[in-house]
Amino acid sequence: MLRLARRMALSASLLAIMAGSATGVLASSPNPVVGHVYVDNNSAVHNSVAGFNRHLDGTLTPLPGSPFPTGGAGTGTPIGSAGAIQFSADGRYVLAVDPASNDISVLRVKDDGSLRLVGTEASHGTTPVSITVHGFLVYVANAGVGGSDYTGFWFFDGHLFPIWDSTIPLPDSASPGQILFSGDGRTLIGTRVGPSAGPSFIDSFRVGFFGRLTPASDSPIPAQRIGPFGSAFRPTNPRQLFVSNAHDGAGLGSVSVYHVARDASLTAINGSPFADNQTAPCWVAITPNGNELFAINTASSSISRYRIAPGGSLTLLGSTPMSDPTNLRPFDAQVDPSGHYLYVVDAGAVAVSAFAISGGNLTELGSSPAAIPGGAAPFGLIVN
Repeated sequence: MLRLARRMALSASLLAIMAGSATGVLASSPNPVVGHVYVDNNSAVHNSVAGFNRHLDGTLTPLPGSPFPTGGAGTGTPIGSAGAIQFSADGRYVLAVDPASNDISVLRVKDDGSLRLVGTEASHGTTPVSITVHGFLVYVANAGVGGSDYTGFWFFDGHLFPIWDSTIPLPDSASPGQILFSGDGRTLIGTRVGPSAGPSFIDSFRVGFFGRLTPASDSPIPAQRIGPFGSAFRPTNPRQLFVSNAHDGAGLGSVSVYHVARDASLTAINGSPFADNQTAPCWVAITPNGNELFAINTASSSISRYRIAPGGSLTLLGSTPMSDPTNLRPFDAQVDPSGHYLYVVDAGAVAVSAFAISGGNLTELGSSPAAIPGGAAPFGLIVN
């Protein structure tokens, strides 16, 4: 019996060593999961959010259980807007629009990156297309005819609470493309893509107490070109705003740069707009260090690369074609927190394209694009 007990103890020790070795192999895996990517699928009838594990080398693999139901409905057809999905300020929740059911869905981010539906809240308008978040404050852009507006909410413990009398009505022709807080939360802007022939405008507001908005003295500001669309504040300077101009025609795309005053008024800087020599730059993304800007050219299936000077002026470095432009409709884009990778939603191919960033250059990864689980007409993308 003693000899048998010793053998059993030895066997247990060997199993523990083997388990420890296996754990060590997993822990030292050369391509661990370092974050996640989420996309609003915009699926008709039953909308969902697709989720990916984001690996150290930038590659994506679908999260187990993806896609995750939102409890609302998408349109099932592509929507031209930016910011359809966002993280809460603390990163614990995902907020996604359901444009066909006029809802905003809230999903809890679990430890493994999977999502659990918490609930939905009416967008208090029709066809919500864009969300922005700062602290406990959330604003949504509703784009429906007869219900085009910006509306505010407070966000607490996974739930949205409408802010009384916060709705800013817009003309039916506004066609809002994006709503966005500055990094310091003091300014909120909204782009009006408007009719394809113009005129086009940018709304700009000072954010006051209790989340109320006060328009700048010159708001809405006439855009420099037709079709102001994707927008981004410089991560390192909330007084610099970059807006793509999408509808000037073939080869005539550009990016405007504005100085944002304390009262939220906008002044274009010298040299703006800056040409990108491509067609329909609809979305923009900036690296976390504020040094590079990427404009997603939907009609050219390419990405224009810019260097940003301290004062905000742009130097065009060139344009990177997407590896296989067949059926692509490159849409919303985000840079990962490390600044090493750029991710782009492809609404036509129902996929996410991934690019390595190096010195302002882009190289599409060999595994790109990654098919979106459950995707129908995806728009909006977030990365952590």
